Amino acid sequence: MVKAAVFFALLWTSLPVFALSQLTAQLDKNPALRGESVTLQVTADARLPADAINFRVLESDFTVMLPSVSTSSQVINGQASQSTRWNVVLLPKKSGRLSIPAFSVQGLTTEPLTLEVLDESPANRGHSQELFLQASIDQQQLYVQQLAYYQVTIYFNGDLQRGSLSEPQLDGASISQVGQDVEGTELVNGIRYRTITRRYAITPQRSGNFSIGPPTFNGEMVDRDSARYNYFARTKTVVAQGQPLDISVDAIPANFPGSWLVAGLVTLTEEWTPEPTELKQGEPVTRTITLSAVDVAENQLPELNQQFPDGLRLYQEQPQSKSAERNGRLVAQKIFTSAVVANKAGELELPEVRLPWWNSQTNQLDYATLPARTLKVAGEPAALVTTPAGVTATAPGDMAAAPPSRNTAAASPWAWNYLSSALLALWLCSTLLLVVLWQATKHTKAAAVAPSRVRFNASKLQQACQQNDAQAAKAELLRFAHQQLDQRLSALTPLSRLIDDTALSREIMQLNQALYGAAPSGWQGQTLWQCWQQYRKNQPADTADRTLKPLYPN
Repeated sequence: MVKAAVFFALLWTSLPVFALSQLTAQLDKNPALRGESVTLQVTADARLPADAINFRVLESDFTVMLPSVSTSSQVINGQASQSTRWNVVLLPKKSGRLSIPAFSVQGLTTEPLTLEVLDESPANRGHSQELFLQASIDQQQLYVQQLAYYQVTIYFNGDLQRGSLSEPQLDGASISQVGQDVEGTELVNGIRYRTITRRYAITPQRSGNFSIGPPTFNGEMVDRDSARYNYFARTKTVVAQGQPLDISVDAIPANFPGSWLVAGLVTLTEEWTPEPTELKQGEPVTRTITLSAVDVAENQLPELNQQFPDGLRLYQEQPQSKSAERNGRLVAQKIFTSAVVANKAGELELPEVRLPWWNSQTNQLDYATLPARTLKVAGEPAALVTTPAGVTATAPGDMAAAPPSRNTAAASPWAWNYLSSALLALWLCSTLLLVVLWQATKHTKAAAVAPSRVRFNASKLQQACQQNDAQAAKAELLRFAHQQLDQRLSALTPLSRLIDDTALSREIMQLNQALYGAAPSGWQGQTLWQCWQQYRKNQPADTADRTLKPLYPN
């Protein structure tokens, strides 16, 4: 055995270094649809470095994916040969005839190629297309800060193993995913496709004409040709891109009164606690006003101008904002809470609350209002005068003849002093008791909160991802949820909902699918680790080790 190994080693070292004699380039399909990927393959009959060819010259007409480079050496009947092969996935940026220039290496040049790209339409879709994307937007004529819903659907009729979808791109706009992905089926040109639909909220921040850069899907599917003859089917890389969409964004109308707010619906509601049928002078009541808006992000809701008449004092709390998804649309709320105290008796007129907003459904100015209301305020109750036992009440005319009584409350200030002393002693005792209880609770919690036997370790998560160890990666992610999100979880699905990073959440669900899917497959952890690093990098410095809980925990 050792002699055989030595023989092959000597044979390998004795192979000659071959000079490059042939360089070819070819496309895997021609023509292609816009949004459909094509693979450019360049082959050389010698061992060459991976960066021997620069494919960046194609970036004017194509989105160029990272090249895949492979080299091989073989000996057949004593004849040795070597080769280097580059596979580059290209996504056409426009339709028409696109030129692929010649590539030169060591004095050899490939033949230039011409790719015909057809406009994407249902009539052009061939029956051999296994995967494609379709993008749409609910409105193409918008105002600045008006939210639009962008939808992208992935169609595939093969066995999709895994994949990732990038976000659409629009300069000067905020983009966020709305809801969860929705799976379904659809019939296209007589072919039954499975579908995955994802929705985004896009809010442009400046006016002008723009083109939304389409998202790109990158994944792996089972190679049907290899599956036909081999039980252990190979997978192949699939890349597809949606079509760009043009939108027009108008500036804010110059005559709009107040802070700009564009929405599908805006309402104002109020609640009083207790209900003010009649206020009492000096006694506070709580007024809560809720501003609700549809198709708006919570950070777009303006402040309210609450005007109060003389005779009312106002103590406002910090407004609280929240948002949620309802039937595929965003609903935002801002809650204004105020303590209201009347400082004089009588009738007080509380003015109307009026908020201007632009109705995106009717394309005109509208107002959300709370009607004015009249508040009745009762004066302070009269002081009660008690007659001590043994003393007879007298009429006002007999007051001069009545001898002063030493037992009356007015004549003896010591009653107030005794009461004050008793209350002070009671307050001091209760304060001392609270301090003792607080110290006991503090020591009890310190003893009860023992450190976890195994703490989360990012290095172990990296090692699990690099070794494609799905079980170890799951264990480290659950430790992270327990120790830094304060969530005792036993599964990855709820963790994916807690993570406020779309890419990382998607990779966690891919890990869960690899572990417990109907057709488990080998898991590749490199993408999860990359998404994890980006997620931690985006966390604020003071919260790097302590992530906030979500607004709506499940």
